[in-house]
Amino acid sequence: MPSSASDYHQHPDTESAVIDPIQRLQAAQRQFAADRDWDQFHSPKNLATALSVEAAELLEVFQWLTEEQSASLTAKQESAVKDELADVFLYLLRIADRLGIDLVAATDAKLARNAEKYPVNRARGSIAKYTDL
Repeated sequence: MPSSASDYHQHPDTESAVIDPIQRLQAAQRQFAADRDWDQFHSPKNLATALSVEAAELLEVFQWLTEEQSASLTAKQESAVKDELADVFLYLLRIADRLGIDLVAATDAKLARNAEKYPVNRARGSIAKYTDL
């Protein structure tokens, strides 16, 4: 991650603006951790634990909301959701980076497997598990 908040802002006229956004974020996180000597703490297990904690913090925003309220958040709730989503995303990217996993390729492959497991003609409008289709 960048050393200061101003380092997060990329200018369109710089060479870094053409870097893939995932790679840019992972490089920024790598630098952020290196600057603080945090790699020693960033084992895949520790990062997965932190990811789970952040996902729980995201869930906390919705904890006592009705279905309707969860679909129309207040400005304060939306801000909290944005922060927690960013935390989840950053930890996810960091785990993938530490393990050398191409997250985009892994996601593309998972989407293809999901399409096979949940064919439109059998899954449309159903919440049944794929094994029950």
